[in-house]
Amino acid sequence: MTFVNREAELRELDAAANHGGLLVVFGRRRVGKTRLLRQWLQAHNGLYSQAIEAQRDLQIQQVFADLRPQLETQLVPKTWPELLEILSLQKRRWALCLDEFPYLTAVDSSLPSQLQKWLDHALPPGCLLLVAGSSTHMLHDLFLHRAAPLFGRARKLLHVQPMDYAAFCAACGLRRGDADSFEKFACVGGIPKYWEFVEAGQDAVALAESLYFDYAPYMEQEPQRLLRDEGVHGLNAVAVLEAVGRGAERPSEIASRLGTAQTNLSRLLSQLLDASILTRELPFGESVRTTKKILYRIQDPTMRFWFRVFSPHQSRWRTYATADKRKLIHDHAATVFEDVCRARFPGAQRYWEGNVELDLVAPDLNDRKRLLVAEVKWRRLTAAERRNLLRELESKWAHCSLRTRHPNVHFDVFDATILDV
Repeated sequence: MTFVNREAELRELDAAANHGGLLVVFGRRRVGKTRLLRQWLQAHNGLYSQAIEAQRDLQIQQVFADLRPQLETQLVPKTWPELLEILSLQKRRWALCLDEFPYLTAVDSSLPSQLQKWLDHALPPGCLLLVAGSSTHMLHDLFLHRAAPLFGRARKLLHVQPMDYAAFCAACGLRRGDADSFEKFACVGGIPKYWEFVEAGQDAVALAESLYFDYAPYMEQEPQRLLRDEGVHGLNAVAVLEAVGRGAERPSEIASRLGTAQTNLSRLLSQLLDASILTRELPFGESVRTTKKILYRIQDPTMRFWFRVFSPHQSRWRTYATADKRKLIHDHAATVFEDVCRARFPGAQRYWEGNVELDLVAPDLNDRKRLLVAEVKWRRLTAAERRNLLRELESKWAHCSLRTRHPNVHFDVFDATILDV
């Protein structure tokens, strides 16, 4: 598959190489960290090793075996300090990536302290050490916690984010703006590893079936893997996501589905928010301190699909007519389309009050003193449909208390044509 649209990350790596030091690369599982790092290291004659889950001695042997062809040494290290000393003795500037770094520290808790001493006193000038991992949990414990040995040692924290719809189309050779291509994107999200399941001539239903519903599907245990990466354990985490996926968005609704008090979920909801698995929504213009109107949604499109479509329907999927399968995927894609539209406008949020619900409210990009209020529809609208929706939107606004604080408003309707741009 074509390597696309990581120009910003490649520039960050180039800048880090000019200075040397420690660079931390993190991002969720399968987002493309390894592909990015290998691509960059190949162009810079860099060194790369992917850690394994094994005993410490085997890990050291594995790392050294990966690096040995590019090192000038007759020594064979038996400890991490010995391996680090070999790196210090190299005559050339180098860039080295230790991928899946948390596997190493999970086995040897003294490694961060050993690495700290080496970074402070023995890292050769201009050399770059990259450490990569799959979780924000790892990032905090190893590099952001004030008591951690490696706190403050990283020159840069590079967060590798999921990619967008345009990159998906470019990588998979699909036409932007096509309904089926976007529904495929809604099934695989911005995670390049999942894009490998996209095949020529395949529709969104066939893609969903190959990824989620086939016997022994690739995605079967994916939520559990992501939760483990983030250090979120226990059946309750899955139960919360099941509840949210099936429509329980308010804290009270989630607690009711789980048969527990709302206060018992506070810590778990915070963990899922910190891990970027859940996202918290507030009505536009309100804050956590001033409102109780809080909704929770599953942030990642693939996790949302898993808990909204796959989990509730997996046992009956093969009995559904193709039209029913398409409807489920279409409805899921509509939620992803709303996210894509809001992402185009800084500060955009939904707004709800009583019976009024607005899909998108944001500061207008053309006039910061004016609000943009928009309806979002996941289909291509006729001119008549757009006019009717605009009239309905103006009527909604007339019954919205937000209008008293924002008298200057621009109304708009966004449909699938926005994907053409």
